[in-house]
Amino acid sequence: MTANAICSLSLDPLLVLVCFQRDARTLTLVERAGRFSVSILEQGSEDLALRFASKDVAEAEKITGVPHRDEAGVPVLDAATAWAVCTVTETIPGGDHVIAIGSVDALGDREGAPLVWHRGAFGALAPDTAV
Repeated sequence: MTANAICSLSLDPLLVLVCFQRDARTLTLVERAGRFSVSILEQGSEDLALRFASKDVAEAEKITGVPHRDEAGVPVLDAATAWAVCTVTETIPGGDHVIAIGSVDALGDREGAPLVWHRGAFGALAPDTAV
């Protein structure tokens, strides 16, 4: 799925927070497996973000034909500029979403600019101009 919100929660222990819409089909899969991965897509991967956001494609078919690899037992997309594999430690109701807290089991990154969603559209981060 394409997540509405993810963020770093803690450095010690290393935890991330992911928000799942209550009726998201992926939430059922994550609850059953007790694990999930986060793939931060690179700029230019809008088609993948839209594919994984679609409710018109069956969950099992979303990854079909999408280049990916297995990392610690879960799929990570090749178009990811950063990724994390997590074990669910807690879920918390949050309005029309469920907040999943995941303990990070494995992570990695590579060069590349992340895909950004802001104010209802895809965009890019401003170049770093710090001196």
